[in-house]
Amino acid sequence: MDISKVVLELCEYGDEQEWFEFKTNWFEPVALGEYVSALSNAAAYHHRKYAFMLWGVNNDTHEVEGADFNQYCEYKKEPYQNFLARNLSPSVNFSFDETMVNGHRVVLLTIPAATEIPTAFLDRRYIRIGASKCNLKDYPKREVELFKILSNRVETMENVPAKYQNLSFYKLFGYYGSKSIVLNEKTFVRNLGLKTDEGYYNLLAQLLSDNSHIPLRVSIFGGKTKAAKLLAVREFGNNCLLYTLDELLRYGDVLNLRQADERDRVVERREVLLFNGSAFREAVINAVLHNRWVSGNEPMISVFSDRIEVLSRGSIPPTQTIRGFYLGESVPVNEKLSEIFLQLHISEKSGRGVPIITQSYGEDAFSFRENSIVVTIPFERIYNREVESEFGNSVENKVENNESRVINKVENNESKVINKVENNENKVINKVENNEDKVGKKVGDNESEFGTNLENHGENNIESKVGDVADETLSAKRKKIIEEILNNPHVTTAELKTALAISATAVTKNIAFLKKNGYIERRGAKKNGFWKVLPRP
Repeated sequence: MDISKVVLELCEYGDEQEWFEFKTNWFEPVALGEYVSALSNAAAYHHRKYAFMLWGVNNDTHEVEGADFNQYCEYKKEPYQNFLARNLSPSVNFSFDETMVNGHRVVLLTIPAATEIPTAFLDRRYIRIGASKCNLKDYPKREVELFKILSNRVETMENVPAKYQNLSFYKLFGYYGSKSIVLNEKTFVRNLGLKTDEGYYNLLAQLLSDNSHIPLRVSIFGGKTKAAKLLAVREFGNNCLLYTLDELLRYGDVLNLRQADERDRVVERREVLLFNGSAFREAVINAVLHNRWVSGNEPMISVFSDRIEVLSRGSIPPTQTIRGFYLGESVPVNEKLSEIFLQLHISEKSGRGVPIITQSYGEDAFSFRENSIVVTIPFERIYNREVESEFGNSVENKVENNESRVINKVENNESKVINKVENNENKVINKVENNEDKVGKKVGDNESEFGTNLENHGENNIESKVGDVADETLSAKRKKIIEEILNNPHVTTAELKTALAISATAVTKNIAFLKKNGYIERRGAKKNGFWKVLPRP
């Protein structure tokens, strides 16, 4: 274990979690033993392998300040570590390590999570509640939940096998690359926790794979209830969850009408948005992040004539209180997914999401149901009666006229992710492009962890069709374009770019060559047309 890396990762958290504790030079022999019990049990409760006690870091600022703590001291004429080990039950294989971070000495106590039964110190079991160390028996609900976890009866994204095991992760590499983070091909599965203890891809891996097989839907109704006319259903999904979330957030911008407010106008006309875009973003991110994915159901977004409802499956964790929820005391439902969102700066783990929503719409914006949490975002209409009476037409036209806006952003490389990939600013995409032959061989031989079983998808049939229209002079990329068109005549530049792992400019140049030399042609309008593969003479 890289001690310095662990220390820096812990310091990156916006607030202290229940499975680690910061200290400066604090040392109380008995209280420290109680902390080891509490942290070991908290780690198990949050499905962590380890808990940590760290000396030398400021508890408020998380800045490394250094420590004089002596982990080799004696207590009652006995080495303290012996005293600690002797009074923990069952036995805990803890370890003290020290290192220098930013020129300061720090000491890290690594504590394995409890297994089979809770960890006790001096025959008493402790647990962390927020930042407090508490006697476990005083919290019976948490105690029952902990025993369930230790007996492996609680299902999580990490221990539930994926429904599909033939997964690939090219898009995940691309997304990380767009954030200037390089994933290691050999270790990313372990580092991101994408497999169960039995060695199967888990549900988290399925969500982050190139095809999650799980869509997120936005349903638009012409009235105030679901009994009203269903105007449109926009589906995002069957993609890497990270890209699906990006598309869904951009679609929120499409729905957020800019209303011309000419009331009391003197010179300039004001524009008023239909709803608070920041509140919508936080509601959607929280719904995806805290959704109980193991239930088999995804979050749901419904747009009515007077509001948007964002529904997330599940309820607040047993360790959470309603008051703490509104105050932004974050208790992640999906711990590993939360860490990934933090690493990619999608969320900060600062607990700001709920307060941002309540600041705009109050605590009544949240509804707690038996198996779901719903956030209601009301519309701020300038001319309520007139606009609402024609809501159906306005929304339908808005969706029809602007739905392509999201697609155009991707195809025109207006998003940050596509720009970075397009300009080859990350090492992952360079590696994929420079080693295309190697990756292709791995896919063909089905020897790669991310490879796809081409025979199961009828690729042999497609290859034979490609052979009918393409000759040996064509490059592998141009043959691949013909293959993609045969699969989907409506394929877009963005989809071809992803499939070939090349830039949009390269796709455009290759398509131009194929058109010029009579291999393919475009039929119909640019928006609604399709590609036709021409037979060779």
